[in-house]
Amino acid sequence: MRAIVVGAGIGGLAATLSLRRAGHEVTLVEQTPRFTEIGAGIQLAPNATRVLRRLGLVDAVSASAFRPSEVRFRTWSDGTDVCRHVLGPEVEDAFGAPYLLVHRADLHKVLATAVPPGSVRLDTTVVGIDQDDRAAYVTTASGERLGADLVVAADGIRSAVRQWLFGADEALFSGTAAYRALLPAGKVADLDLPELAVWMGPSRHFVHYWVRRGELLNMVAVFTAKAAQESWTARAEPGEQPGEFEGWDPRVLAVLERAGQVFRYGIHTRAPLARWNVGRVTLLGDSAHAMVPFLAQGAAQAIVDAAVLGDVLTDATPADVPDALDAYVRRRLATATSVQAGAARAGEEFHLPDGPEAQARNARMAAYAAGNRFMPQAAGWAAGAGDEPAAP
Repeated sequence: MRAIVVGAGIGGLAATLSLRRAGHEVTLVEQTPRFTEIGAGIQLAPNATRVLRRLGLVDAVSASAFRPSEVRFRTWSDGTDVCRHVLGPEVEDAFGAPYLLVHRADLHKVLATAVPPGSVRLDTTVVGIDQDDRAAYVTTASGERLGADLVVAADGIRSAVRQWLFGADEALFSGTAAYRALLPAGKVADLDLPELAVWMGPSRHFVHYWVRRGELLNMVAVFTAKAAQESWTARAEPGEQPGEFEGWDPRVLAVLERAGQVFRYGIHTRAPLARWNVGRVTLLGDSAHAMVPFLAQGAAQAIVDAAVLGDVLTDATPADVPDALDAYVRRRLATATSVQAGAARAGEEFHLPDGPEAQARNARMAAYAAGNRFMPQAAGWAAGAGDEPAAP
């Protein structure tokens, strides 16, 4: 069976590999002239790394990753720990796969290297999709019309395929923006920072963790904003970010002040859909369920999408595709939509003003941690919990 995957981000690459693992011929179509991935750190919980293990890639990803032993949640003003949860070997023992902190470009490179060059069409822009009872077709900017038994749209938050299938809808500004930067370990060695931490404060939160085997500190500083450009490459003005976090713990301010190149971007989402597929065409990843990053599950959900898509299409024939895509959406839509909503709620919780609400939140988090080794979202890390296929 033949498939076309549109978009060579993390979700599109994972879908390509999962469909190839299911025995199908896949053409990956990407508009950029070469594989590139910008951005910085990314967290991969066991629901994602278990899929990478099935694809035979977890060791390659782990080689450039950092494995945190715990995560800490802290107060903004003085860094007091609200609670801690274990990660490290205990997570791998419980869920069958590790919790990894990686540079996004490192993950992308591992996935891209696993795709045979002959399966990739770079510098190819898709300008239209249509279908009939027997096939789906992708029209490119050069006028080619490529046919396949199914088309998978992994073309991101501003997905053109989503609009072609379901009509125009705009990416939604979340009301938050973020600064992001990578700092060499030596620049922050004197700050005694936790391996992975979330500092919670009024209308803001600050996240940092190690990537590249501990050689780089990834930092993301989130703040409320009335509007902000959605761009991975827009740079912050020099000295801008410490002003947004005035009065925060000196260690947070030190990281912000020592960061060299700092990027500023608006965080956007998409409204949930009632379905992702029409006939032989389906959405996957951000095109289906773009979410705020406050549960660190955006990439993981795309990777799990890819695993389920490969599972439902294993041993499928061309005639089976519409029903198989229905099964894929049934297995994934409710979970991804729930995670999407949970990520938004997490942002609201992190940003509570000082006073009774924040005190009650801290008490809830501390009480939960006293009785549970793992974070609440760990319930979604178990095999089958996210509707991904269980390990063989």
